Amino acid sequence: MSRRKPSIYGPFSGGPDPLAPLVDTGKGVDELGERILAGQSVQEALRDLMRTGSRGRQGLEQMYRDIRDRYNKVRESASMNGLLDDLNEMLAEALEVERGALFPDPSDDARFAEAVLDALPDDIPRAMAELENYQWRSPAAQQIFQDMKDRLQRDVIDQQFAGMSESLKNMSSPESKAAMAQMMQDLNQLLSKHRDGTATEGDYKEFIEKHKDFFPDAPETLDQFIDDLARQSAAMDRMLASMSPEQRAELAEAMQAAMADMGVQGEMAELQDHLKALRPEFSRRKGAPLNGDGSQGLPQATQALAEMGDLESLVGQIGDADAMGDPSEIDLDLLERTMGQAARAEAEAMIQLQKDLQDQGFLVSEGDALRLSAKAVRRIGESALREVFKHLDSAARGGHETHKSGKSGEATGTHRQWSFGDDGVIDIVRTVQNSSFRRLATSDTVKLHPEDFEVAETENLTKAAVVLLVDQSYSMLINDTWGAAKTMALALHSLSSTKYPLDALQVIGFSNLARVVSPMDIPDLQASETPGTNLQHALMLAGRFLDKHPGSQRIVMVVTDGEPTAHLVAQGDWWFNWPPDPETIQLTVQAVDEMTRRKVAITWFRLGEDPQLARFLDTMARRNGGKVLATDPDRLGDYVVSDYVQTRKSG
Repeated sequence: MSRRKPSIYGPFSGGPDPLAPLVDTGKGVDELGERILAGQSVQEALRDLMRTGSRGRQGLEQMYRDIRDRYNKVRESASMNGLLDDLNEMLAEALEVERGALFPDPSDDARFAEAVLDALPDDIPRAMAELENYQWRSPAAQQIFQDMKDRLQRDVIDQQFAGMSESLKNMSSPESKAAMAQMMQDLNQLLSKHRDGTATEGDYKEFIEKHKDFFPDAPETLDQFIDDLARQSAAMDRMLASMSPEQRAELAEAMQAAMADMGVQGEMAELQDHLKALRPEFSRRKGAPLNGDGSQGLPQATQALAEMGDLESLVGQIGDADAMGDPSEIDLDLLERTMGQAARAEAEAMIQLQKDLQDQGFLVSEGDALRLSAKAVRRIGESALREVFKHLDSAARGGHETHKSGKSGEATGTHRQWSFGDDGVIDIVRTVQNSSFRRLATSDTVKLHPEDFEVAETENLTKAAVVLLVDQSYSMLINDTWGAAKTMALALHSLSSTKYPLDALQVIGFSNLARVVSPMDIPDLQASETPGTNLQHALMLAGRFLDKHPGSQRIVMVVTDGEPTAHLVAQGDWWFNWPPDPETIQLTVQAVDEMTRRKVAITWFRLGEDPQLARFLDTMARRNGGKVLATDPDRLGDYVVSDYVQTRKSG
């Protein structure tokens, strides 16, 4: 009986982790709502959510910092001239060993050889060229020199074809050189066909199969293969461009000599031409040079520069994703290659959240932009209402989170589950039905349980026409009251539509001019940067709305933090002045008097401590028979909702 092999567990690599926690779309809407209620527009809230991240998930901001940290570490990991430094050290060692072998020999040949060594050029390529035909006395020194040539050839090959030199047992053997030359010829032929548009994936697979010893881990597709080659080639160009002219000339000459020795100088030049034509975007990559002090070879340096180029591309992509509020701008394969699978998973979670928000109907496309759906607005409005209720002092004002729809009266046709203390009318038929349905499901005897009871909703026969006038002037933004105003407006809309569905609510925003704001537009409502507080125009629009609902209870509420400073003039234009123009005050008072003639008392919600505003509103309240409530911004929703509920009940 064979023994079972032990199981080995590791990170899941076959796509998205099936055991990863699911993205909670509802919570995503709530997080958007928090930002919207703080005063942001929908687009700003989306962008901010992607930037800072959802709860427990990384955002673009943290991703950017991680990429920059990785970039700095890579930059400090290698040296630009590591190969030249290593070759210089190897040459110095070879010469020292050779001089040690020459010193005991008293012959003129030994002295001549020493003179040859002393006269060697300072740069590596020419020194190696002159030593090519030198007759070494020391076998050890000769081996070091051969190691120098092998190292140079290996680095030149590996900087373009990562890891290829491991497939060549002897870089200097005729067989290796012939195999390399044949591979280069076939590669250039393949790329030439690709440029002509005639190369197929079958051609690529045939090439890889023929030269599989060179490419044991070849990419799946030809395009990926070309990307890898172009990436390495561009990194080498970047290295040469970042060097001093002397270093550049020395390294380039050494590389040319190595390629000439292998017989692939022409093929390598042709390869570079193909790659620049096929992937010009890689050759345009420019950036900072390496600044490490470690002595590493050419492959490590070019790989570091290639990775730096990738990281720079990711930084640009994250910038685009942030500007557009769209994380799908990020190349996930590139992100995984440079930052790992965990980073990819975080980006995929961001993309999936936005996709789910659309798929589940919370976001809808409107041209190139996204806006909240009615479903999302309702959810955010409910959140705003809960936020308002949370601040209410139930002992002083009474609990407003109530299930009552109004006084006993006309049935609305809706029902709710009974709860302890509920004084609504019990619906006997639905209560018995609930018990019967439960009995069928459980085979229990017919017994009434508390959860079976249902209450019929009732509503006053009198509907209400409610107008909320919200100051949109720039001072609301400066005084940090705009977020509270949006929260209050959404909460009032939610309360009106759910608890008082027969009421008609209109929201009017006013700055230099006034405009009617649909409930769907409240989340995107922004304070205006145009100067002016045109209360006259807002009251005129409110009057037109009330006139369309004769016989209804009429409620007008005004939220403002400043005196009227603008009014309408001929042809629908507007006039602004600070301090307030006497004509502005006169026309605004006339609009208030129109409300008084309609027998509508205005409730004023004053924000801030401006004494001139306080005097103006107190005067208007006495003139109109209304009232002024002064409140802090964080209690604005409390006051508005409470006043609406109390006024609604008293009607």
